[in-house]
Amino acid sequence: MKFLNVKCNVIIATLLMAFGASAQVNKTKVDGVIGVVGDYIILDSDIDKTYLELKQQGVNTNEITRCQMLGKLLEDKLYAHQAIQDSIIVTDTEVNQKLEEQYAYMVEQLGSVEKVVQYFKKANEEDLKTELFEIIKTNKLTSEMQKKIVDEVTITPEEVRDFFKKIPKDELPVFGAEMEIAQIVVKPQVTKEAEQKAIDQLKQLRKDVLENGASFFSKAVLYSEDPGSRSTGGFYKMNRKTQFVKEFKDVAFSLQEGEISEPFKTEFGYHIIYLEKVRGQDLDLRHILITPKVSDEVLKAAKEKADLIRKRILNKEITFSEAARTMSDEKETRNDGGLLTNPKTQDTRFELTKMDPSLYSIVANLKEGEVSLPMADEDRSGGKFYKIMTVTNRFDEHTADYSKDYTRLKELALKEKQIKAIAKWTEEKIKETYVKINDEYRDCTFTNNWLKK
Repeated sequence: MKFLNVKCNVIIATLLMAFGASAQVNKTKVDGVIGVVGDYIILDSDIDKTYLELKQQGVNTNEITRCQMLGKLLEDKLYAHQAIQDSIIVTDTEVNQKLEEQYAYMVEQLGSVEKVVQYFKKANEEDLKTELFEIIKTNKLTSEMQKKIVDEVTITPEEVRDFFKKIPKDELPVFGAEMEIAQIVVKPQVTKEAEQKAIDQLKQLRKDVLENGASFFSKAVLYSEDPGSRSTGGFYKMNRKTQFVKEFKDVAFSLQEGEISEPFKTEFGYHIIYLEKVRGQDLDLRHILITPKVSDEVLKAAKEKADLIRKRILNKEITFSEAARTMSDEKETRNDGGLLTNPKTQDTRFELTKMDPSLYSIVANLKEGEVSLPMADEDRSGGKFYKIMTVTNRFDEHTADYSKDYTRLKELALKEKQIKAIAKWTEEKIKETYVKINDEYRDCTFTNNWLKK
């Protein structure tokens, strides 16, 4: 499942930076136009707004020229324009879902609809949402086009080796001190009574919709425990490639349009799904999630179990790896002896200077063979559990070595190849796209050949 995990100031900053920059050529407003890329125009005020929002984000803009700022805006519009040419589809439903998510979050943070409208200096909510819609759609087209370019770039082991060989010895990257970490997770056992209570609640909600004409949207807003979709009435758009858990997808694709499923279980809890619309390979659906509640007694028992496992490891009755394989409730790490994967690099090493502070505070001072005390944590659905952790390996700061640091070097080599691919793509698309720069900016020195000299 997906959960909304954004900061209000970032949302507002992103949208404000785009305000005024989303107008298209066929709009009547032309005053202050300084550039045109395909069907998109750029206003002089867009540069001012970008400066303002970067400053609000704490970025030092003293050395960023207006020419450089215009160059970035031109790039963004080129991506969006080409996305349309390449028939990249961003549906109104998709945009509206994102709009409602962001709008609800901003209202929650700023306090009221009126304050949000005032913040964006709009006459009313309708005008604000209309412009937000265009901004979000343009941003989505831009990101989808960028993703398409990058996703087509792959790299072979031979290319990684060539990349490494071309780096002068005195310029080889230095990797900071790293460690490998393992954990054992003990989840509280939800009672059958708690599970049945969640199922019964969902059955009643389903009955109210089917038999009493209640609104599924309203029920989801009031009762769903999925923070990523609750504010939009449980809405998700998905197809068979969408990254949802298997059980959820299986039920969704088994429904007929207009049908509501019986309650079913996933790792997040119990759900019901209402299939609202079938659009070719895509489904518009709404769901309600109810997570069975865990009693204090059950939670206490989980902590005691985690503590018992820790004692057995410290007493040499079982290794940490063996305990993880046989007793951990975390299926993602269990088969690897509890070894964690770094989400940023997708390998097993965590660089100390880049480690999440909450994780660093737990493992930084653990000695060899030491196991942390049981600690409370929460999973993606907010369910509480206990975990114990250990450091399985440490790596001192060192200069890059091909055999030891292949994964890191592959990442660097791939990034370099992606940058080159984007540069080549940009050069080619500028040549075949209508681009106009007004006289006052024609003396600019751009990174890309926007002036087509």
